[in-house]
Amino acid sequence: MSMPLRIAVFSDSALPLINGVSVSVAALIQELRDRGHDVDLYANRFPGFVETHPNNIRFNAVEIPFWRGYPVTMPPLGAQLKRFRARPYDIVHTHTPFPVGMIGLRWAESHELPIVSTYHTLYDRYSHYVKILPPRFVRYRIARHTNYYYSRVNHVITPSEASLKWLRRHDVHTSATIIPTGSPLPKPQNRAELRAKFGLNPTDLVLLYAGRLAPEKNLRLLLEAVSDVMRERPEAQLWLMGDGPYRGACEDLVDQLKIRSRVKFLGFVSQTSVGEVYGAADLFVFASVTETQGLVVQEAMLHRLPVVVVSGGGASETIVDGHNGLLARNDRMDFCQKMIEVLSSNESRNRLAEAGFHSQLPRSIPAMVDRVLQVYGQVISEFRSKEAKLDP
Repeated sequence: MSMPLRIAVFSDSALPLINGVSVSVAALIQELRDRGHDVDLYANRFPGFVETHPNNIRFNAVEIPFWRGYPVTMPPLGAQLKRFRARPYDIVHTHTPFPVGMIGLRWAESHELPIVSTYHTLYDRYSHYVKILPPRFVRYRIARHTNYYYSRVNHVITPSEASLKWLRRHDVHTSATIIPTGSPLPKPQNRAELRAKFGLNPTDLVLLYAGRLAPEKNLRLLLEAVSDVMRERPEAQLWLMGDGPYRGACEDLVDQLKIRSRVKFLGFVSQTSVGEVYGAADLFVFASVTETQGLVVQEAMLHRLPVVVVSGGGASETIVDGHNGLLARNDRMDFCQKMIEVLSSNESRNRLAEAGFHSQLPRSIPAMVDRVLQVYGQVISEFRSKEAKLDP
């Protein structure tokens, strides 16, 4: 759109919290602001974090026992509502159907503003975190709420075909557009220097996983398959970049598999150092089938890492098997064999890495924001047209 827009963004995942949604939201907002659009972010306040950006508005929030690290909004909301009312927004964009997203929906409706929402996550796959209620009941309630929320917005953005199918499965028929989340292009780095920094020998083979350490990430399969790889390739090691509630279980399994000396739990890595970890690795491995798109797979490919991904869900959608990566069945033996296939050939690794890099170039942040702005323009135009018809 040629004219600057005034946009209210609502998200319960925002920096300093690091996950796929918060990184996506931050990239979207920064690019929009860089293009001259006026963007306000409404998000939860995080313990110990002091907000410095004047256009980021924080809600009071508290942590709950079964959702550590994700504070939940608490009233009062008077100061934030006063700010909202004082700003003549053109559109509201929410990134969650939960408390912060509900605030965005209610305020958009009460102020007669068009609203777009991005469906980032297959939320009912996370029902096991609500331990005080039966998982089946939680999945049912999430499904009902998913239908309620996304049926009330004017347009839905989804990052992949898999997430759109999931919405349709929940009987959501709102108009929707698939827009994969963009990733920044990494800066060139000296691979030999990076590997020396991490104390790696030239013959070492580093398999890398990046993401939360959580049950839904299918990490048992990953660790078991990697242990099989290590029996055939003694020079192989595994790095796990990220942290989460499943770390203890992963450490126990690593001990059971007798591969502790060859597995590194890197924990959370700062944004400035993430590229160094990607740059030092030899192969990216990913087993989750619950992703809407798998941003870390995209990031790995942009860092020219060959990838082996378990087929299923959004993480595997960008992989053309044998061309820009390898797809494995959700099976320990097949996953292991695909990893060994890549590790056994320098030519194969280089070919997959180059094809993967070039396949992800169109998924840049500017390209993502171009498409988001097209959706904004369409929704605003349709909303104003309906309003004009209602006016006598």
